[in-house]
Amino acid sequence: MRHWIFKAVLLVAPLALARLSPSLVAALAKPNIVLIYTDDVGYGDLSCYGATSVATPNIDRLAKEGLRHTHGHTTSATCTPSRYSLLTGEYAWRKPGTGVARGDATALIAPGRTTMASLLRSAGYKTGVVGKWHLGLGIGKPDWNGDVKPGPLEIGFDYSFIMPATGDRVPCVYVENHRVVGLDPKDPITVSFDGPIAGQPTGAKNPELLRVHPSHGHDQAIVNGVSRIGHMSGGKSALWVDEDMADTLTKKATAFIEQNRAQPFFLYFCTHDIHVPRMPHPRFGGRTSMGPRGDAIAELDWTVGEVLATLDRLKLTDNTMVIFSSDNGPVVDDGYKDDAVAKLGSHRPAGPWRGGKYSNFEGGTRVPVLVRWPARVKPGVSAAIVSQIDWAASFATLVGQPFGRDDIPDSTDQLAALLGESKTGRAELVEHANSLALSDARWKLILPSNGVAVNKNTNTEMGNLRTPQFYDLAADPGETKNVAADHPELVAQYQARLEALRAAGRSRP
Repeated sequence: MRHWIFKAVLLVAPLALARLSPSLVAALAKPNIVLIYTDDVGYGDLSCYGATSVATPNIDRLAKEGLRHTHGHTTSATCTPSRYSLLTGEYAWRKPGTGVARGDATALIAPGRTTMASLLRSAGYKTGVVGKWHLGLGIGKPDWNGDVKPGPLEIGFDYSFIMPATGDRVPCVYVENHRVVGLDPKDPITVSFDGPIAGQPTGAKNPELLRVHPSHGHDQAIVNGVSRIGHMSGGKSALWVDEDMADTLTKKATAFIEQNRAQPFFLYFCTHDIHVPRMPHPRFGGRTSMGPRGDAIAELDWTVGEVLATLDRLKLTDNTMVIFSSDNGPVVDDGYKDDAVAKLGSHRPAGPWRGGKYSNFEGGTRVPVLVRWPARVKPGVSAAIVSQIDWAASFATLVGQPFGRDDIPDSTDQLAALLGESKTGRAELVEHANSLALSDARWKLILPSNGVAVNKNTNTEMGNLRTPQFYDLAADPGETKNVAADHPELVAQYQARLEALRAAGRSRP
């Protein structure tokens, strides 16, 4: 019923609104927040951003009923650092050890630290995370056979149902709150990223056991006929089934919404799709012409549809802000022979941008950003510069939750731009791949790096040179011409700005 009350309040005179109880006014001022954070989805992977080889009608509904951003960015071109920055409001490059995390990585966010989730919980929200975590668990190496903590519950989440790392890394189990789901104590889990486990088959030595074969790496522990990164034994009753993963995570996400519908809630829903191994449920097989990668996009669209249908059924749509985005740009071959390259056809996963996942070019960090909140956000398209680093501060502003100067140190309030109420977003962006980059509405500087032009495994243009790169994004959005030699003073100015931001340890005043 909250959405009907909300509509009524919007229509009453200010005097009548003032007569409402303070608690009711406060409740109506706080929308539910559902952040759908996808994996490896590129700017050009959705039909609302121009894709024609795959249809995404449910995601397109978000675009039609909400705001489609064309200048939305992650902070990094890979997953762990993007997720760290999103939740903590701190650039991951400031903290050593926040690169792509191993499956047995220690918790990267210290217990009790201020995060997006803890800010919203302090504001009266019920908070939950479902799906991919990939930010480490435990102190030292996690105890998979006991309490797996610290983790999400120690940094602001009330409920947690997660896969510890990625679909292509062990352990291949779900963790609900502090325990591995379905674990038989008589069959304990052993995980190793330092060497093989005696007696356990691997993809490298036992390819005859595989249903999906690796193209590079990914040839260690075999689970569900797929070889992974890292070694694992035991826990057979707890192992996930890849084809059922979208169903499992979606049911947990919609159940969280159902169970918390009577109060403001924040759901951080991190899909596995469309990360490797791409093994969508058989009912999505052949939905597209692009093989498993395209079919995984169709499965992702179904997932979004289930979330939207749940909000509709519970009459929560009007006062729920749904944000859809991705953790980094796209990658086609990321370790498995799944026909992604052979069946790509004319599809351009990064859209008009150069590069993709792992890359310093725009394709690494410019991603879909859709915002729907019918009670407040007007449908349309925005070219304002928005970055995921700012969402923690923006959400705090939205719900009136204060935070300290040392909390979320790189996150600034960009709520007006995120909601389309201002055409002016960030003045500048700091992005991270193999090196740092600084850009604004026109210019982009990429600092020197290792000089590797193309990732030989993924065939991604990396944007690496041993000298500075400087691009005029207004005239050359495809970053085809390095004009650093033509603008030495500007290059020096942007380099000095980056060094100042790095030295300051924070970017919010």
